[in-house]
Amino acid sequence: MLNEINWPKEYLPGTTDNFASNEVIVKDLTAADVWPYLTHATVWEKYYGNSSDAHYKEPGKDALYAHAPFFFKTFGFPIDAEVVEFEEPKNGLARISWHGWAEGDADHRLDVIHAWLLEELPGNRLRILTQESQIGKPAAAMAGTNTMIDGHQAWLYGLVKAAREKMAY
Repeated sequence: MLNEINWPKEYLPGTTDNFASNEVIVKDLTAADVWPYLTHATVWEKYYGNSSDAHYKEPGKDALYAHAPFFFKTFGFPIDAEVVEFEEPKNGLARISWHGWAEGDADHRLDVIHAWLLEELPGNRLRILTQESQIGKPAAAMAGTNTMIDGHQAWLYGLVKAAREKMAY
């Protein structure tokens, strides 16, 4: 049985304004190989064209950690974020999730949980699952389009490429 994302009740898929789920299963990578490319937010824009301006809100930090506050831009939104789940690779499993939000009035506010699961599978394979559950009018406007699906699939492919090429972070 495969593992799944841990969802806060208010972001449970099927109850929010938009939901996207993407995954890849690749050979010859481990959760530990991929982990640094998820937890170093400032490197995302090097392998994923839909991320920019990432920075950590605490001076001296260079990677995400439990409860880390950070900022980045994606899909045209300035996103303030905080890590809400952080389980480093252990026994072939790792998890990271963040709550992200774009401030604004009722027509422009966006709230999301973006979650990642790294799961080592038999046969030297790695499953990388990313899901995002969104609340707000901008999320509802994206529902039923491929905007999030295509964007997150590009993130997955870039993540795998960065880990395989051992990109500097």
